[in-house]
Amino acid sequence: MSTTHHYDQLITIFDGCFVDDFQTRLIKGDDEPIYLPADETSPWNRVVFAHGYYASGLHEISHWCIAGEARRKLVDFGYWYCPDGRDAQTQSQFESVEVKPQALEWLFCVAAGFPFNVSCDNLEGDCEPDRIAFQRKVHAQVMTYLQQGIPARPARFIDALTNYYGTPPLTAAQFPWPEDL
Repeated sequence: MSTTHHYDQLITIFDGCFVDDFQTRLIKGDDEPIYLPADETSPWNRVVFAHGYYASGLHEISHWCIAGEARRKLVDFGYWYCPDGRDAQTQSQFESVEVKPQALEWLFCVAAGFPFNVSCDNLEGDCEPDRIAFQRKVHAQVMTYLQQGIPARPARFIDALTNYYGTPPLTAAQFPWPEDL
């Protein structure tokens, strides 16, 4: 099993899974992450992740895996995003739309043998997010995916990650209940 994680590996794995069927490539960005559909500048849909960070790549892939066909034709999938500095209500909305992507990200991390850290992403906000409560919601979604089945695109990516890194098939025991962070 490989224990080194580099963004080039992630690009190779992702592109191997999705270039042909989805005309989508993973791109190392220099700034904030963004999804860019094919346009006059590129024949490829592009999942751009931040600064070559492996974790950012996994997170952006999780959003791409959730976006349906219509959303994949829109810049950043047409999603709402409120940056760091959210109030309690906006933070609650942010967390509600992040549960499924972060659940997929956790599955990807385990498949790659890479550490997962839940992200409330509100360092400058006027409320202190409850990271443990949020991770429990993410954990519940991971269990739902494991029990009811992982959708096709993320399942394909998970298979590629486990093959590349030599990790075992995913089981519920690999996702401990969050008691403490």
